[in-house]
Amino acid sequence: MPRPETGRPSPADLDQLERNPVSLRRVLALFRPFRLQVGVVMTLIVASSAIALATPFLVRTVIDDALPQQDVTLLAWAVAGMVGVAAATSLLGVVQTWMSTTVGQRVMHGLRTSVFSHLQRQSLGFFTRTRGGEVQSRLTNDIGSMQSVVTSTATSLASNATTVVGTAVAMAALSWRLSLLSLVVLPPAIWLTRRVALMRREVTAARQHRMADMQTQVEEGLSISGVQLGKTLGTGPAQSARFADTSADLVALEVRSQLAGRWRMATMSIVFAGIPALIYLFAGLPATSGDMTIGTLVAFTALQGTLFRPLMGLLDVGVQLTSSMALFSRVFEYLDLPVDIADPVAPQTLAAVRGEVRLEHVGFSYDGQRPALTDVDLVVPAGSTLALVGETGSGKTTLASLVSRLNDVTSGRVTIDGVDVRDLSLAELARVVGVVSQETYLLHTTIRENLRYARPGATDDEIADAARRAQVHQVIAALPDGYDTLVGARGHRFSGGEKQRLAIARTLLRDPRVLVLDEATSALDNETERAVQAALDEVARGRTTITIAHRLSTVAGADTIAVLDHGRVVEQGSHDELVALGGRYAALAGTPVAVPA
Repeated sequence: MPRPETGRPSPADLDQLERNPVSLRRVLALFRPFRLQVGVVMTLIVASSAIALATPFLVRTVIDDALPQQDVTLLAWAVAGMVGVAAATSLLGVVQTWMSTTVGQRVMHGLRTSVFSHLQRQSLGFFTRTRGGEVQSRLTNDIGSMQSVVTSTATSLASNATTVVGTAVAMAALSWRLSLLSLVVLPPAIWLTRRVALMRREVTAARQHRMADMQTQVEEGLSISGVQLGKTLGTGPAQSARFADTSADLVALEVRSQLAGRWRMATMSIVFAGIPALIYLFAGLPATSGDMTIGTLVAFTALQGTLFRPLMGLLDVGVQLTSSMALFSRVFEYLDLPVDIADPVAPQTLAAVRGEVRLEHVGFSYDGQRPALTDVDLVVPAGSTLALVGETGSGKTTLASLVSRLNDVTSGRVTIDGVDVRDLSLAELARVVGVVSQETYLLHTTIRENLRYARPGATDDEIADAARRAQVHQVIAALPDGYDTLVGARGHRFSGGEKQRLAIARTLLRDPRVLVLDEATSALDNETERAVQAALDEVARGRTTITIAHRLSTVAGADTIAVLDHGRVVEQGSHDELVALGGRYAALAGTPVAVPA
């Protein structure tokens, strides 16, 4: 987050802190493990600022003593002192930057890993209600911007404060008369500079806002869909007129922005030229000059020139602090999110997994008000197949998600071999239950690593065997690089059916005892679907399988078929039993479906 030039805190920052206030104690706690390094950094800043104050006094010595008296030895020592001061402050600056950057990066590392791990424990509900890109922004941009809190904001505040105090003391030591003049001249100069800078910031913000409007109009009006919509609705002339108005506004704002920038530069030039001029005038008047020497005047002017910028920086401390605290607030807001689905305190284990799944009086609601499932009772004996059918929105996918604990039941319980899934660790449950959903996700890496993601220790032979069972080995083998082929972003180089089979192979590689197939063959053509279904039937033998499908031909051979309607199981039985019943399943089937031999 860029630091504002000057003026008042950003409304967005104030908004964030009002919604999620954060205490300074919590922020400081992040740096507690590095308090020694932070102390050393502050010491280096103070030492560097103090050493730099010696330069004006050395300049005075050169002008008032060494040169008039032609004292070569004193001149040599004074010049050596100037070089030494520059070298010392530069070296201290390097060490300070190294230490502050190291501390900042370590704090960022801790925050990054904490937020990443915490967000991974969030339920799917969190990600469905969070805007796309928001998580990535907070994890990368916000935490990355925190680096400036340590290496820029905090250190600049310490440096500015040290410089202002030290310079003021040195100026008083050189000439109390000129110091009084500075107290009269500096406040109006600072006020004028801040006023002009604030005006420029407001104009720049308005210009950026209109630029965003123009970009939106370009995207909406000149995209394929936008052009087609404009032509069919006849809104082309209106869009052109709106674009012309925005462009005209930008002309005026651009002129004002350039003028504001020029005024800011002009103001700064006047200030930096005017204050020394007034000091020279004051020093030249007999009534105010006193016994001032030329060396004192030059040294004082040099000191006074270094006072303006750090003083401006200190006046903006409130804005900087608000911006920094807003960054921490945004990150802490994620760290403070409660974990809906967490590991149990004392997890149980399944030594010998049979795979019996039971749903006992299960109820579930996404929002706590409207039920998605109501009083569902189902038993899936170990090694058998349960098929869930029903119209879209009947609760099939929701019900299957409870078995893998992507969601937790609102009432009732789901058990595997008599153990409530909430009493199993998430790692144990993932080992037992394998899921292949209708939405496949492939990583941007090779096919081999995509499959090995399911089981890092899998051998190449085991990977190839899983691919064969998923009917995708021949596709992979035909590629020039075989299993070392790069999948590409989100697997877009493969067809939907190929991605689906890769996802199936990835799940089969884990060899789970319970399989949840959420329309796993939905993206396949008829011929490929038959091949993959045959492979799944073979793999499902001896395993507990819960299958969701719209095409009843894929589930007609299931041991049990449960028909869902508005979150309730309205029918349950085999294919023949449900067809003979003549109820909801028969209506969905339309015509009798032949059961595979």
